[in-house]
Amino acid sequence: MGLALLRAGLAATLLFAVAGNAAAGERTDLETLFEAEGVNGTFVLFDVEKDELTAVDAERAERRFPPASTFKIANSLIALETGAVADVDEVLPYGGKPQPFKQWERDMSLRKAIAVSNVPVYQEVARRIGLERMKEMLSKLDYGNRDPGTVVDRFWLDGPLEISANEQARFVTALATNTLPLSNRSQEMVREILLMEEIGGAKLYGKTGWLFHDDEVDIGWFVGWVEREGKIYSFALNIDMDDKEQVGLRVPLAKKLLRELDVL
Repeated sequence: MGLALLRAGLAATLLFAVAGNAAAGERTDLETLFEAEGVNGTFVLFDVEKDELTAVDAERAERRFPPASTFKIANSLIALETGAVADVDEVLPYGGKPQPFKQWERDMSLRKAIAVSNVPVYQEVARRIGLERMKEMLSKLDYGNRDPGTVVDRFWLDGPLEISANEQARFVTALATNTLPLSNRSQEMVREILLMEEIGGAKLYGKTGWLFHDDEVDIGWFVGWVEREGKIYSFALNIDMDDKEQVGLRVPLAKKLLRELDVL
């Protein structure tokens, strides 16, 4: 089945599949991949065609955390859908203030900003959207606990917005299959800028996130999906990071898990 036909044929009820209706299997054997890297974490994989969910640490997969920069996926969609940003190539200001990473100290488009995870540019995007529209759209998208709180440009970094790995997988499944309650245009543009690489005929789409804590361990995220041979496999990974060097584990660890599960 081609991707266009698959997307056209999927009903909106797919949004709820990963929330618990799909056949689920826990792979405790794959916990050794986390142990080998010295981290605790969870990984969720949803096979769209088979309607099957696989989880490593299913209990943690239900636990919510702030999404950190993985929220750039939703932020991009909401910005495009509301008209706060014209398209993924409109150049947006970063604000002119010093940033922790020099690559963020530039005005840039969503296409470039999502690739370098430019926080100040996406904070500008959120301010353009505004708190009320953001709240409405989070509810429409059924994104995590749907709560942006009262600070429009920090809620995905500090909370109160939180989302679980299961909910992340559900959300990106709907984006990958074009079944979010949004225009085709918004979804198509965001899918385009999320393409990371092609591996052996498979396309890997995704976004990382790094949740900073002052008095707790940091959380690393990687969420996305793989398109291969006309099939879609969505995934979400999060790990505890008590050392900043572990930030580099997110994508490689997810790829190892995807290979073990015969997706890559």
